[in-house]
Amino acid sequence: QQKAVPEARAAFERAIALYRQVPAASPFYWEAQLRVANDLNDLKRVDEALALLRAMAKERPDGYEAHFRLGNLLREHERYPEAIEAYDRAFERAESARQTNWALYYARGMALERAHRFERAESDLLRALELRPEQPFILNYLAYMWIDQGVNLDRAREMIKRAVDLRPDDGYIVDSLGWAYYRTGEFEQAVNHLERAVELRPVDPVINDHLGDAY
Repeated sequence: QQKAVPEARAAFERAIALYRQVPAASPFYWEAQLRVANDLNDLKRVDEALALLRAMAKERPDGYEAHFRLGNLLREHERYPEAIEAYDRAFERAESARQTNWALYYARGMALERAHRFERAESDLLRALELRPEQPFILNYLAYMWIDQGVNLDRAREMIKRAVDLRPDDGYIVDSLGWAYYRTGEFEQAVNHLERAVELRPVDPVINDHLGDAY
C-alpha cells in the first residue's frame, strides 16, 4: 500500500506529460488540457489546476466549459463563494445550454446551498429538476435541503422515496430517506432506513450519526 501512492503519482505525472504534448491545433487539445487540470488536482497541485482552468476560460471567451469545470473544482475544495462566481460566469456564456443543461443548475445549486444562499439554491435545484424530473441526485439534494430547513417535508419525503426507487443501493440517498422520517418523528421507520444506509456506507460519519440520533 505504501508503494501504491508514489506509483500512482508517477502515473499521473506521465499522463500530464503526454497530454501536454497534444498540439494546440489538434481537435483533442482542449480535452487534453481539461485532463491535465484533473490530474493536477489529483496530485494535490490545486493552484496549478485552477490557474490552468482560468487560462482556458480566457482562451475561449465564448465557451462555458472551463468556467464550469473551475466551479466544480472550487466546490470540491469547499471554496463556495468562488465556485458560485465561476458558475455565474459559465451561465453568462451558456445561453443555449441554459435551456437544456440540468448539470449547470444542479452544480451551482449545490454551491449556493453550501454557502447558505438557500433561496437561490432552491431556484437552481428546482430548475434542474424541471429539466430532469427523474434525476435521483437532484431529487435527493433538493429534498434533503428542505428537510434540513424543516420545510416542504411531505413533498421532500416523496421525492426521496422516488430517488431511493431509482438508486436503492445508494447509501447517501437511503440515509436521506431515514433522516426525513427522523425529522417528522417517525423514529422506527427512520431506524429501518438508516440501518440500511449504514450497511451500504458503514464508515460514513454523518450516516452513523443520523442512526445514533434515531436510536
